[in-house]
Amino acid sequence: MIPNNPYQTYRNNAILTATKEELTLMLYDGALKFCNQNIKALEDKDFEAAHVLNMRVQDIIQEFQLSLDDQYEISESFVLLYDYLYRRTVEGNIQKDKEIMEEVRGLLKELRDTWKEAMQLAKKRPMAQAIVNE
Repeated sequence: MIPNNPYQTYRNNAILTATKEELTLMLYDGALKFCNQNIKALEDKDFEAAHVLNMRVQDIIQEFQLSLDDQYEISESFVLLYDYLYRRTVEGNIQKDKEIMEEVRGLLKELRDTWKEAMQLAKKRPMAQAIVNE
């Protein structure tokens, strides 16, 4: 029997106990990590690794698309934004274009930073969070 990797156990517990907001932040962090690794692989001309990493970014973007709640008006804007990100990621993969992936990374970073800021504001304003959750 192989002993459990403590880091993997910690990560699994973090995911299982995370709120929806924290899971979204984790997805943004993962997309950024894979995007950074993809850009590095493109710089190194390791196109096989770049492809695999690009596909991971695409998978996360698709998860964002699928998890949108269409009862909110802003969701329509996010549908368009995630569609654009997905298409650019596909183009970056086909063309093996670092600049396209840097654009994707920039947009993902802005989204992630905005999400993190919104989470911090919601924690400071518990009443506002209660209203949002209703």
